[in-house]
Amino acid sequence: MGLEVYMITGDNSKTAKAIADDVGIDMVISDVMPQDKAKKIKELQNSGISVAMVGDGINDSPALVQSNLGIAMSSGTDITIESGDLILMRDDPEDVIKAIKLSKKTMSKVKQNMFWALFYNSLGIPLAAGVISSIWLTPEIAAGAMALSSISVVLNSLSLRKAKL
Repeated sequence: MGLEVYMITGDNSKTAKAIADDVGIDMVISDVMPQDKAKKIKELQNSGISVAMVGDGINDSPALVQSNLGIAMSSGTDITIESGDLILMRDDPEDVIKAIKLSKKTMSKVKQNMFWALFYNSLGIPLAAGVISSIWLTPEIAAGAMALSSISVVLNSLSLRKAKL
């Protein structure tokens, strides 16, 4: 996906490396004390990196808050879940990838919907106001056009339900 993935963990380097190798993470920062996880994230942010943090324990809460996007696992502690911006309902690391893909598709739909709403309004408002003297929209037709605009935005948004993640 073109993302830099780091593992920041309190585990020792041997354990951290084994887990990172198992899930395909190259950059590992191990032996990090709980209070230092947020500092490590701040360092990454200061170097210009936008950080999404995935955590499940109380020790991850400050780091989740510090990150640009805190992703909490639902099996985590209450404070961890409260600290996250996004809560994954299952403890499956693959769901992080699905969440990122879904968020990208959602932003694409938001942009499409903004385009169509602006298109309808930039076309409909001058017509309804009579700017083009030979074409007038009656209030009924203008209301229908606005309803059509809303329907097209809703239908476009509903297409996310069939998105392949």
